Amino acid sequence: MGKGRVQMISGVIIQPLKQIEDERGKVMHMLRKDSELFLGFGEVYFSLIHCGKIKAWKKHHKMTQHFAVPVGKVKIVIYDERKDSPTYKEIQEVELGEGNYSLIRIPPLLWYGLQGISPDTSLVANCANLPHDPQEAENLGLLTKTIPYSWSK
Repeated sequence: MGKGRVQMISGVIIQPLKQIEDERGKVMHMLRKDSELFLGFGEVYFSLIHCGKIKAWKKHHKMTQHFAVPVGKVKIVIYDERKDSPTYKEIQEVELGEGNYSLIRIPPLLWYGLQGISPDTSLVANCANLPHDPQEAENLGLLTKTIPYSWSK
């Protein structure tokens, strides 16, 4: 694993991202074609999440997510229900955004959710390796009993 990376749930990778700042503003890198994390291009989209609001739970069967939070701060929670995984039934919490500008790779078959934790609306960028297909994803309600996690922590 490369320098500066963190991994807890099997297959999840967090990599700090480069920022170039001067008096005019800054450039915030996300994902390059020559990165070892790049799996191919499907689509890029942006999602806004308001302070305290939660978008959960979602799982893709084929798509890999690559999230970065260039504006604001978001808590990402990942749950591993893959029975053959060394991290089966584990939960990983990650805060990304200002103060921790990083890329997180979430492979298929992991449940994940997002919560806005900065005072203002946060911006999440996603570079997915496949185009969106609603047939390859599942959604659970926020209050599901399937995932042993309380967002009120």
